[in-house]
Amino acid sequence: MSENEQTKDREQAETQTTEAEETIENEISSDEVIEGENAEVEKDYKAMAEEAENRYLRLRADFDNYRRRIQKEGEAKEKYRAQSLITDILPALDNFERALTIDSSDDSTGSLLKGMQMVHSSLLQALKTEGLEVIEAVGQPFDPNLHQAVMQVSEEGVESNTVVEEFQKGYRLKDRVIRPSMVKVNE
Repeated sequence: MSENEQTKDREQAETQTTEAEETIENEISSDEVIEGENAEVEKDYKAMAEEAENRYLRLRADFDNYRRRIQKEGEAKEKYRAQSLITDILPALDNFERALTIDSSDDSTGSLLKGMQMVHSSLLQALKTEGLEVIEAVGQPFDPNLHQAVMQVSEEGVESNTVVEEFQKGYRLKDRVIRPSMVKVNE
């Protein structure tokens, strides 16, 4: 081999080495770019995953609240299922009580009155099994949640703000007031 050929071979080898070095440098810099892009993509992915998890947790909490609310509404509906029927029956019960205050002077009126008392007591018993309670009024302190004051009087020997007379009975279904007592209150 001549010297020229050897020189050409060396130059070619050097050129190839330089090209290889440049290629390696380009690959290293592109790897750094890719790594930077990967880090950015990973950061975006983590943010999206965190946001999705937060949305899921909020949705789950909303569903749990909804489920509890529906359950409470169902329990209340079951607890007070007889309220509308009882409210409709109360005027008839009041009429029974008014009829029972009539004096019976003869036997026929007495037997009719006794039959009405039996019907009244069985009606009251049926309502009590559903949870109906009579609100005690006379002699009790006035409570605006339980009593409706329609008159006010000034009587001696009776404490102030005490119910003196009851005009219409009040009723409560379990813990809910269906109808407050209409009362006369001492000043």
